[in-house]
Amino acid sequence: MLELTMAAVTAADAGATAGMQMADAPSEPDAVLRVGRDRSVCRLSTPDDWLFVSRVHLEFRCGPDGTWRLTWLRGSQPDPSCEVRLTVGGHTAAQPMTYGGTVPLPRGGSGEVVVQDRAEPRSVNVGFYHEV
Repeated sequence: MLELTMAAVTAADAGATAGMQMADAPSEPDAVLRVGRDRSVCRLSTPDDWLFVSRVHLEFRCGPDGTWRLTWLRGSQPDPSCEVRLTVGGHTAAQPMTYGGTVPLPRGGSGEVVVQDRAEPRSVNVGFYHEV
């Protein structure tokens, strides 16, 4: 099972857990959890006016072997208006993700994905835990 927690954080909310949401999915082939502004397809949704987040921004997808992969989906613009960083296990420095790139998540691991607006001090913080 992959468990996600998401907080939408603005400068005014710094240090607080604002807008906390949670979602999970079993580690079965083709299970999907999405993060973005489109509530019809995303289990975790950001405010509608947060245009630095695409309608469908992040996708967590389980492969045939039970390994989850994270993809930063390309939006309608050629260049993103945000940065996405991934921290795994809390012991490593945050690594930038490539726009349109996919990375495997550690089996039985945990970490955080941060979507940081380039124009304003606000972010979407998605914690993950893969329970085996």
